[in-house]
Amino acid sequence: MILKTLNSKIKYRIRRSKNSVFVLGDFFDLSDRDQVGRVLRELVKTKELAKIGLGLYVKTRVSSINGKIIPEKPLTDLAREALVKIGVSIAPTAFEKAYNLGKSTQVPTGRVIGVRERISRKIGYDGIFIAFEHVT
Repeated sequence: MILKTLNSKIKYRIRRSKNSVFVLGDFFDLSDRDQVGRVLRELVKTKELAKIGLGLYVKTRVSSINGKIIPEKPLTDLAREALVKIGVSIAPTAFEKAYNLGKSTQVPTGRVIGVRERISRKIGYDGIFIAFEHVT
């Protein structure tokens, strides 16, 4: 009989997943909130995961530029994936709409994400945070 620890089960699930963003609830079928949180904090400490917000964890990779550990996708893509995962609907911002309609030549940076609901959560990594614009 092979005895698998919770740590190895969570690592295996993360490695096999196509998703880049994980929340605590993704692992509740394996154990309770406290144990899952403890394992995820340990994975952040060993730099196998990075934390981008309250209860939001992402896969990491080594930067080819400076050798530091960074999230595997750009922050804007991760933020969009995280918002969808926590149930917040996303919409184009006013700048994105103007650019797509040809009314502006300024390309949106993507650091602002349009949301339909109220959100008070911060999503970011290494001092860079995503801003939210309420869109109707």
